[in-house]
Amino acid sequence: MPLIAGYLLAGVVIGPFTPGYVADMGLATELAELGVILLMFGVGLHFSPRDLMAVKAIAVPGAIGQIAVATAFGTAMGWAMGWSLGAGLIFGLALSVASTVVLLRAMQDRDLVTTDKGRVAVGWLIVEDLVMVLALVLIPPLAGLLGGTAMPVAEEAEAMAEVTGNIGIGPIAATVMITLAKAAAFVALMLIVGQRVVPWVLHFVAQTRSRELFRLAVLAIALGVAYGATYFFGVSFALGAFFAGMVMSSSTLSQQAMRETLPLRDAFAVLFFVSVGMLFNPGVILSSPLALVGTVAIIIFVKSVAAYYIVQAFGHGHDKALTIAASLAQIGEFSFILISMGVSLDIVPETARDLVVAGAMISILANPLLFHLLDRRDTRKATAPRSTSSPPRADPATSDEVIEEPSAKPAAPSGVSATLPSSPPPAG
Repeated sequence: MPLIAGYLLAGVVIGPFTPGYVADMGLATELAELGVILLMFGVGLHFSPRDLMAVKAIAVPGAIGQIAVATAFGTAMGWAMGWSLGAGLIFGLALSVASTVVLLRAMQDRDLVTTDKGRVAVGWLIVEDLVMVLALVLIPPLAGLLGGTAMPVAEEAEAMAEVTGNIGIGPIAATVMITLAKAAAFVALMLIVGQRVVPWVLHFVAQTRSRELFRLAVLAIALGVAYGATYFFGVSFALGAFFAGMVMSSSTLSQQAMRETLPLRDAFAVLFFVSVGMLFNPGVILSSPLALVGTVAIIIFVKSVAAYYIVQAFGHGHDKALTIAASLAQIGEFSFILISMGVSLDIVPETARDLVVAGAMISILANPLLFHLLDRRDTRKATAPRSTSSPPRADPATSDEVIEEPSAKPAAPSGVSATLPSSPPPAG
């Protein structure tokens, strides 16, 4: 069983919707916030602009197209269930993005990360992550328009609306513009200043040759940037942690930073997935079975079919299209962050969160099966030429035996003559 599915099931067991022990939801939620920060920090560490640029011709339009298709199907499903347009939109977005953890694990297990199709799949996922990061920035100020609880209009947004009201910019539009401006300022600061300061700090600390101090420095950068992004720029912890990891990935010490923080990151990521499982109500399986089937169908079939035909449309082969389609037939951490934000802002109903969690568990469990089927197909494809060419080789095999018989006879005297000098016959 994949680990993420196990963590989610553990959360279901100790959650309030199942009998037995019930864990402290408040504490789990607080610890899960740290899990989100460290999880997004790890995603940023895996982000490589160079890898993305190498496959941008297919990864950028392919990921955007696949997100559009999955979001459209999710929105239509939400509309059929009587949800608002905003609820369906966020539900569809949550179903459109694959899990970084699951995809990288599947690729690493099959040594596909450095292959051409592995690079395309990782680049595709990077674009999906960037789109979700943008969604995390835009959803809070647009919560009122999406049918949820409207965020309080800040003083600067009101002032901007008063000045620009004559050109049709109201408080909501002003809030979105200010949010985007703050996010852009944060990104610019990280790319211009952070790109130089963070690697310098890591190299300075590394010169102390203290693993403990290096580990603390990495964690301090991740948590400090995440907090600063929220406090000074008003963006989410997740966005700040993502850019902290992305900036750190440009350092030559990024691999060491990844290794040093991996145990702590995994521990808090476990708490994040467990806390998501605690929010899952298994009753949705009985109360909304058709909705669950539709959710799983969008995740596994709609996304895969869309990705397959998009890859084919760009002139790539059948094998690459199948691998990328199987890689994206699951959802994970970004889906949970997105749907949890939607629930907290009263945009989507809790049923949507239950469907996303159930769909994630089923798709994560099914993903190894999809890759197993691909492996079996590759094995059959590799052995097929031998089996089809073996009957014509029957006659040459017979002729080889006939030829080998005369060649075997002179071999014996040569072997005997080789042994004669070592045992000369007795004289006289």
